[in-house]
Amino acid sequence: MSSSGIPQSGSALTEDEAEDLLRCICFKTGPPRALGVEVEWLVHELRDPRLPVPPQRLASAVDTVRSLPLASAITLEPGGQLELSSPPATSLMGCVDTLSADLRAVRDALTPLGLSLGGYGVDPWNAPRDRLLREPRYDAMEAALDRTGPSGRAMMCDSASVQICLDAGHEEPGPLGYHRRWQLAHLLGAVLVAAFANSPVHGGRRTGWRSTRQSLWTDLDPARALAPAPDGEPRAAWATHVLDTPVMCVRGEEAPWVVPEGLTFREWLRTGRPRPADEDDLRYHLTTLFPPVRPRGHLELRMVDAQRGADGWIVPVAVTAALFDDPEAAESVYRAVKPLAERAGPEAAPRNPLWLAAARDGLTDPDLHAVALEAFPAALEALPRIGASEAVQRAVAAFHERYVLPGSCPADDIQEVAS
Repeated sequence: MSSSGIPQSGSALTEDEAEDLLRCICFKTGPPRALGVEVEWLVHELRDPRLPVPPQRLASAVDTVRSLPLASAITLEPGGQLELSSPPATSLMGCVDTLSADLRAVRDALTPLGLSLGGYGVDPWNAPRDRLLREPRYDAMEAALDRTGPSGRAMMCDSASVQICLDAGHEEPGPLGYHRRWQLAHLLGAVLVAAFANSPVHGGRRTGWRSTRQSLWTDLDPARALAPAPDGEPRAAWATHVLDTPVMCVRGEEAPWVVPEGLTFREWLRTGRPRPADEDDLRYHLTTLFPPVRPRGHLELRMVDAQRGADGWIVPVAVTAALFDDPEAAESVYRAVKPLAERAGPEAAPRNPLWLAAARDGLTDPDLHAVALEAFPAALEALPRIGASEAVQRAVAAFHERYVLPGSCPADDIQEVAS
């Protein structure tokens, strides 16, 4: 037993101890100082992106990329997507410059191999991709998600995103307080879905969604991809949600892992079956939950589609950092998004009416467009205050003029790419 009363790894965990642990590790408060980004990319044939990349070529390319001296971590996702995860940076430009340099190095390594990185929320040409990673985690994930339809496999193998990691915020109330930032993330998150929607075509057909990727998360699982109840104190609401979400798998020394049906973590703690759960099991369970905002000590915003172009990912990162970490912008945008709470209603994101409209309609939705017209100017005003370069400011201004002002989004530029 540790001095905090929380059992160390290997000791059976009680329900009270699990709740205490969740409250300790999921919202670590303090002044917002750090920013991180995880960018996922679909890997395509350079000569014709409609052609699937053979697994052997992709494996060889990944080995080449992993040999590069990068500051960012490289991960291969189940369908062969490449993910670069920046180290935490103390400024927007520190994050942008580090990840930009690593992405240039990766592209320079892939080009001679005849491969390129594609910035789409889902693969417009090939679906479903075959799963390349044959590991117990992904075997179990596929088995669990298959129970509710094909969206789980598509999410694992065909999707790509820009995930933005922000500090949880101050313990005290105010525009940078963790409670306010939690609320802001779940309302502004829908605006970010709408503004940066970039996946209207999947596997050669138009889906009727501007963000097909977000629609996959909506259909993924009865509880695993949901936010907790929108009302209530964030720590308590998240702890309840975690314990009441079914376990994806029970890890074992040998594969395949047990994939129980309907066993919540709370029930696992209470029954001790199929074996007692410990702290490691709880921490692993957290990695199998995929809400649009995931508290991991910091806040991980998971709702933005991958963006086209070498530097397209920078715009959502810059806008989000400005609106969350600049106190004046945070206060302004919070006032702008508060009316969206009524539109969202009591249902959890991403299945409530607000988030569904964002994924389907983008900024053609009048309510979301109205908020975007306030949010982006607030971000543009804040960017110089948080040290954004002139190039980043110009990129955000160009996006604002091209998409936000007319009520459009990148998805509207994508024609029949599969033809």
